[in-house]
Amino acid sequence: MAADNNLAAQRLNVLVYSGALTQSAWRKNVLTDPSPGNGSTVESVRHCLYTLRRLLAPNYAVIPVTADMIIKEPWTATCAMLVMPGGADLGYCKALNGQGNRRISQFVQRGGAYLGFCAGGYYGSKRCEFEVGDKKMAVVGDRELAFFPGTCRGCAFPGFVYHSEAGARAAELKVSKSALNVGVVPDVFRSYYNGGGVFVDAPLFAAVNLDKSAGGPEYAKVVDQLEADDKARTDFLKACLAKLGLRVNQETATVPSLSCLHLSSVDSEDTGRLVSSLEEIISKEGDKEYLKDDNDTFLIERPDAFRMEELEEALSSVNDPAEETKADQSSSTTEDRIVDYNSIVKRLLIHKELPSSKITPYWNHHAFYTHLRTYQSQSKEAILDFGRHLLYGEVVTSTNTILEKYVIPILFPCRSSSLMDESRNTQLLRRLPTGFTATATVQVAGRGRGSNVWVSPAGALMFSTVIRHPVDKIQSAPVVFIQYLAAMAVVKGIKSYDKGYEDLPVKLKWPNDVYAIDPAQPEKKSYTKICGILVNSHFSSREYISVVGIGLNATNASPTTSLNALVQRFAPSGTATKQPITLEKLLARILTVFEELYTRFLRTGFDRAFEEMYYADWLHMHQVVTLEEEGGARARIKGITRDYGLLLAEELGWEDRPTGRIWQLQSDSNSFDFFRGLVRRKV
Repeated sequence: MAADNNLAAQRLNVLVYSGALTQSAWRKNVLTDPSPGNGSTVESVRHCLYTLRRLLAPNYAVIPVTADMIIKEPWTATCAMLVMPGGADLGYCKALNGQGNRRISQFVQRGGAYLGFCAGGYYGSKRCEFEVGDKKMAVVGDRELAFFPGTCRGCAFPGFVYHSEAGARAAELKVSKSALNVGVVPDVFRSYYNGGGVFVDAPLFAAVNLDKSAGGPEYAKVVDQLEADDKARTDFLKACLAKLGLRVNQETATVPSLSCLHLSSVDSEDTGRLVSSLEEIISKEGDKEYLKDDNDTFLIERPDAFRMEELEEALSSVNDPAEETKADQSSSTTEDRIVDYNSIVKRLLIHKELPSSKITPYWNHHAFYTHLRTYQSQSKEAILDFGRHLLYGEVVTSTNTILEKYVIPILFPCRSSSLMDESRNTQLLRRLPTGFTATATVQVAGRGRGSNVWVSPAGALMFSTVIRHPVDKIQSAPVVFIQYLAAMAVVKGIKSYDKGYEDLPVKLKWPNDVYAIDPAQPEKKSYTKICGILVNSHFSSREYISVVGIGLNATNASPTTSLNALVQRFAPSGTATKQPITLEKLLARILTVFEELYTRFLRTGFDRAFEEMYYADWLHMHQVVTLEEEGGARARIKGITRDYGLLLAEELGWEDRPTGRIWQLQSDSNSFDFFRGLVRRKV
């Protein structure tokens, strides 16, 4: 029995099946096995992510998902569409037959959409007949999903060879307009074909991302033909997505280019000390300076007063973070295509004086540091570090990627690590002080080489902060609580942002998300997610270095509820007009609250006073849930432990009377499906 917790499960995720658990293992399988372990291929997933994000952002988060996640994670309530890309569908059968397919079928039966490209189309049919009679390539058999109640037979055209463009062609497709009566629909267009069956479209590849040299002379002609029909093919896919009930961009979004990074500090002496600590990892090549780390290479620039006016003129010509910047992106192109952001040298400008609005028109450094000093002066704790150093960029890969290796799970309930790059900027991170913060206006996701595209809507507050947690505090102040402190800092930072904000209905969801009452349905008191938090920690030289990544819906209108909408609906009349939300002030407030909480935590640990502060904004007290790994036992949430933050659940027996049995559940080994009232143990 599910709990009646009044949470709104919004379908904001589009999940693309990636099959493998890690990018490196996945690539190894693809290169050595024509029918890779879990079915999907790198290129097919990469192109699916690229195309769907262009058409669906920012209304949806288009995220790669693994077989384990489909089988074990609570993804169905927040997923709008599951996409099975190209590859080999025997791998899909191997990974998903049984429990995985049952979950997919239930998802579709309850209104979810399924989109299959090539092998994903075979897999969604009742029967697959691939290259019948060919002893080496034949794949014949029934399939469990059977969304198409017949046979998918291929190859539709001869010449297919695994991991080759030998059989690729621009296949002409005639469109049934009566079936697709949404938007602009072409009569005829050509689509990339390489091994698909007769009942499904081949993987949708953008022509600009195809390498003409990958095949022979005929393949170059195929690419040219596909490029000529790019608009018609895109219109067709838009109509298909609209038919499936998704909100599609009328104007296809473009891939943003990376901008300069700006390093500044609360005063020039702080900047000098920080740069001095980095000098040993900065190398000179001719008249240029570089900081080369495992994941990124930074071109160091130190503009002096003489060059500042010239720099302002150069950068002020860029007034839209989505437009091409004047930064050196020689390894990229200006075309709208998949970009390998890891290979691009990032420009890092070190500012002794604060950058002017001409240089950073979407971020006011003077306002941020002014608010930071004001909030610091009001604190009862001695707080000076969080926000003292700021790294800002209009368009970055990810604030967490720059500092560590992972991407922030911005705004959306589903998290995926299937395509995340395993390298990190270790040299840089080891030299950054506690409180060093990176923020951006637009963030692109570094989820594997070549599939990097944008995920953050304009107006979201995205930042990452470094915390160097001393190892001698590990018993009295366990590092696991940093995620709780971060969530508390967001909630308390919002409520103390200014007068009129203190009663906003913002709450903590265990272990580290932030929810709020949906202002569109205030009478139902249904909660929706407004903030996602991810903390990555590793041990280094007698301390734990943590990178706390936070993404908060602040002023953005989509895809989910924003803080601005909450203020408009729930704050006292005139609050939004008198005290409009600015990202600079909001970041300053959250950082100062975070530092207050962390400073106190180092001194007292998660004591009873901390516990009371946490529960004051907690969603779960006395919630009744089902423990799936305990035979479906019912339990009532009683809180968290003060030693390691474990979730306490009290077993309920006859007529929901306590049996006396208590479970302690770990946040990193259990999944709390708030929408169904279930606590399940991860495997």
